Amino acid sequence: MKAILWDNDGVLVDTEELYYRATRELLAELDIELSEADYVEVSLRRGASCFDLANERGLDAALIEATRLRRNTRYEALLRGGVALIDGVAETLHALRGVARMAIVTSTRPEHFALVHDRLGIREHFELVLTGADYTKFKPDPQPYLLAAERLGLPPADCLVVEDTERGLVSATRAGMRCVVIPRGLSAGGSYAAAYRVLERASEIVPIVRELVDRAGSDVPLTVPPRPPPA
Repeated sequence: MKAILWDNDGVLVDTEELYYRATRELLAELDIELSEADYVEVSLRRGASCFDLANERGLDAALIEATRLRRNTRYEALLRGGVALIDGVAETLHALRGVARMAIVTSTRPEHFALVHDRLGIREHFELVLTGADYTKFKPDPQPYLLAAERLGLPPADCLVVEDTERGLVSATRAGMRCVVIPRGLSAGGSYAAAYRVLERASEIVPIVRELVDRAGSDVPLTVPPRPPPA
């Protein structure tokens, strides 16, 4: 095990509820009630767009697209209100620095990612970040994680994924990677039987990573990502 690939929303930062809120509010303008159960099934399990619910009702395509774009604007406004790191993440990343290479693999829009991470101070821990602008297929398709392994120059089996949703778990396992899952909030009721481990908090990853690295042998070359230059 040479690299840890982290999901972003719901794993590193507490944003999943905000995205659900923005989506629910804008779908309500189309007279579509989006329950938590519907959001979990469509988005967190299947990895589809909740605006497919509007398509299924035969609403005008231009209206749906305009509403979806306004959802993105609403989500951005919620992010500007402040987003926190999930408890234990900062300490966990610090503990893992130099133990394994680290990357972020997320489907979020690059501008939303930047808006959140420009304020949080954890970007320095990651040598690679992939956002939704980097691939054509999204989780649960394996493309995001396969691309990350390719960019890092590693075989998929050398990567450990950290996820919080069923779509992310499927994406990782289809890519041939071990996946630890930390369900929380909206994803707490998912099915994670295929996970390498199911954890309660980020700090529990540290001994797992050390165990896997030790198992690989002390001669495994590990690199520490350089600190980015000041903004």
